[in-house]
Amino acid sequence: MCVSSDADLQAAYEAIDAVNAADPNVLEWHGQSVPRALLQGQRATTWLPRVADMPSSALSIAARAHHLARWQIARASYPDGRAGYLRWRKASKAASAELLVTTLAPLGVATAALNRAVDLIQRVGLGADPEAQAVEDVACLVFLETDYVALLQRLGGDATAGAVRKTLKKMSPTAIGLGVEATPIGPARDLLLEVAATS
Repeated sequence: MCVSSDADLQAAYEAIDAVNAADPNVLEWHGQSVPRALLQGQRATTWLPRVADMPSSALSIAARAHHLARWQIARASYPDGRAGYLRWRKASKAASAELLVTTLAPLGVATAALNRAVDLIQRVGLGADPEAQAVEDVACLVFLETDYVALLQRLGGDATAGAVRKTLKKMSPTAIGLGVEATPIGPARDLLLEVAATS
């Protein structure tokens, strides 16, 4: 399958979703408990057309799979601090990319599209490649939408402000403009606006 039709892309989405549905971590979303990775992949697909005009099939797949089975590598398995976080994040991206190949290759996804999606999940070319930036943008928007409020509740305002500042630096101007919309109304949105105004 060369992912040349909506049906082909939907089949790829369904295969990705089947993996992410096994996430034991759940988030509350509009009154329902949803596996975290499943929700985050689906929300990334929703945001993608807002940050990328006519996204390619590879970009669409990479956005859906940007946190593919991310729960399988625990953050706690790496040291605390930024260096440990960066090592964990790199390992998570590599594992997601490898799993994407084993998930979609049996469907007959074209090698070129699959290889491109693998690169995009790992943000190869970030800073120069608009599609890599689009994957980063949707990942950041999904973070603001699904994880940010809990982070603020756990860490408090000062520590979270630093995380928000780092997140905004990774986003394109278009995605930053969508960040307020992605963030639930309340203290989290107020903090986002405060940080954005001073960054």
